[in-house]
Amino acid sequence: MNQNSNTTDDTIDLKELFFSLIAQWKVILLCVILSIICAVIYLRITTPIYSTDALVQVEDSKGAGAAALLGDLSKAVPGVGGKSAADAEIEILNSRMILGKVIEDLNLNIRIHDNQDTLFNRIIEPNKNQTIYKNNLVIFKNEKSEFVIKTLDVPAYYIDKPLELNFINTDKFTLSYKDNIVFEGTLNTANIKTDKFGQWNIALFNKTPFKQSFILKKLSLPSAVSLVRSQYAVGERGKQSGVIGLSYNGTDKEHITDVLNNVLNVYQAQNVERKSLESKQTLSFLDKQLPELKKQLEISEIKFNDFRQKYNTIDVTQEAELMLKQNVELAKIKIELQQQQAELSSKYTNDHPLMAAVNAQLAEIDQKTSEMTQTIKKLPETQRLYLQLYRDVKVNTELYTTLLNSYQQLKIAEAGEIGNVRIIDHAVEPVKPVKPRSLIILLLSLFVGGFIGVMIALIRNMLKSGIKDATQLENEFNLPVYATVPRSLLQENRIRLLKKKKSIPILAVKHGDDIAVESLRSMRTAIHFVLNSAANNIIMISGPSPEVGKSFISTNLATILTQSGSRVLIIDADLRRGYIHKYFNLDTQPGLTEYLNFQSSLESVIRETNVSSLSVMTRGKSPNNPSELLGSSRFKALLEQVSTQFDYVIIDTPPVLAVTDGIIIAQYAGVNLVVARHSKTQMKELDITINRFEQAGVKVNGFILNDIQRSAGGSYGYNYNYAYKASKDNN
Repeated sequence: MNQNSNTTDDTIDLKELFFSLIAQWKVILLCVILSIICAVIYLRITTPIYSTDALVQVEDSKGAGAAALLGDLSKAVPGVGGKSAADAEIEILNSRMILGKVIEDLNLNIRIHDNQDTLFNRIIEPNKNQTIYKNNLVIFKNEKSEFVIKTLDVPAYYIDKPLELNFINTDKFTLSYKDNIVFEGTLNTANIKTDKFGQWNIALFNKTPFKQSFILKKLSLPSAVSLVRSQYAVGERGKQSGVIGLSYNGTDKEHITDVLNNVLNVYQAQNVERKSLESKQTLSFLDKQLPELKKQLEISEIKFNDFRQKYNTIDVTQEAELMLKQNVELAKIKIELQQQQAELSSKYTNDHPLMAAVNAQLAEIDQKTSEMTQTIKKLPETQRLYLQLYRDVKVNTELYTTLLNSYQQLKIAEAGEIGNVRIIDHAVEPVKPVKPRSLIILLLSLFVGGFIGVMIALIRNMLKSGIKDATQLENEFNLPVYATVPRSLLQENRIRLLKKKKSIPILAVKHGDDIAVESLRSMRTAIHFVLNSAANNIIMISGPSPEVGKSFISTNLATILTQSGSRVLIIDADLRRGYIHKYFNLDTQPGLTEYLNFQSSLESVIRETNVSSLSVMTRGKSPNNPSELLGSSRFKALLEQVSTQFDYVIIDTPPVLAVTDGIIIAQYAGVNLVVARHSKTQMKELDITINRFEQAGVKVNGFILNDIQRSAGGSYGYNYNYAYKASKDNN
């Protein structure tokens, strides 16, 4: 940059930033509209998802068999009849035992996909297909027709593989895999065939065959379970509450309700079956033990009666009586522990803590019984025999009575067994979908679109490195800005008019009250002061790059100068692509090129216009050596001559960074003005332009900032290697 340039303030102007966003409201609005359109398309192609839920309570419960047999003894052994953990029940609800049964009952391992159900078709028309799963068939239907699958058994090789279903005529169908027909069958009847992969058993019923094809897939149990689990959730409601919540999602309200209720039924049935299994095993045990105990009781009573008849009644000491009671109690406990051991052995191995506890108690009872037996053997023979016989009668009587009571209790318990699971809420058919949530998605799309639009606007504003205001130019180059020309409607459409029409209206003539014209009119006084100290009355209008508005400024400034009564000549020195002639509806020839080539006289190339006191010299035919012509002595002499004939001579030049013509002409001009375009012209371009003038020993008097906007709505890049060739318009 220029060495005398001042340091720019690198702070953020929030007001300018706000207005830059306002100026780009079209970009922001477009992003919002596109975002809403995407949201609407998403809502249209997305099938609504419904969700249903249920509640299950896991209650504390003791096994009926254990409670009947053991009574208070179950409390002495840890874990017997304890609380069922909700975590264990959650795992059961997620198990293949439960879900596999549901899949089998409702044929959830059969999947049907309509090949016409594509995103494009959903945009045109919402999907109205429905698949109904029942315990013995699967129904696919839409508004036009339906087909029913009663049996779909395929060889193991085709499990989990997509089979394409096509209806042939009205009574045939085929199944294809990888474009090869693997099965052909008849509609409305069972089809059983065998190939190298195994047996097929398919029963497909249809009255009006579909024209489109379908994809059928028979899922393996793991695949079907995984698919169900992807839409199924189980979790405990609250910490250790014992209440389990279940939910199931899907596109069919009736289907998801049936599936979840089926899960509840299967789960409750297995729970009751599991709980009643204990009672059944205990009853089976008692059915075998009761006859044996009754027989043992009868035998022990006969032996005891025979002993009493032989020895009559004998007295026993208190010590012997106490040993008898202890022996009877030990025998009773041993029998109960053996029964408990038999019950637990059906659930656990010998290494389980419960089994280890029972075995340890049995060993302790055996040890005490052995010690008691040794003590009894030390008694007199008669007392010893009496105690043994009496003990047998007493033990067998109490055991028989206890087991008989337990048997009756178990019969009652079996009839009333309900398990430890209570269904609090069954699944009910949902009313509203859980997703997509239309209002939330539309609001979110509104915010997302606005955010993206603002981000794009900010990025465009950041990338915009062009000149933003006149102060920036004055601070950077220490040169005055003679005029800031606001954007006018005609100026905005200038390039478009140039391509479509041969004539371009002069803004100062057609719209003299335009704000851009008023800005140029205010420049007229400043030019008077500059010319007072200038070498001549020649004003050169140049610019760093094409399309900055040099011709627009030159033409309108010349017109304004004539309004004060001055005679003005405007010269189109852009011999390659100049188009000053189009403002005056003239031909390019004869022009400056013809004069410099000695083909026309000065009088013939200076032509009057429809603007009073304004003459124009067009560029003429595009020459092969424009720089040489402009650097010739004839051009210098031309300027000296016209300078005396007119009050002002305005020269429109080609871009300085594109060609050297402007630098050559600047040497003959008294005032050199550089036009910069707001938001397009880069500071680097102007810096190079000023340096080129300085290298040629030419002073730049100041700038004209053209096409001022409140805030730029777009960003411009730049390139110093401009393509600047002659126009094909060589009239």
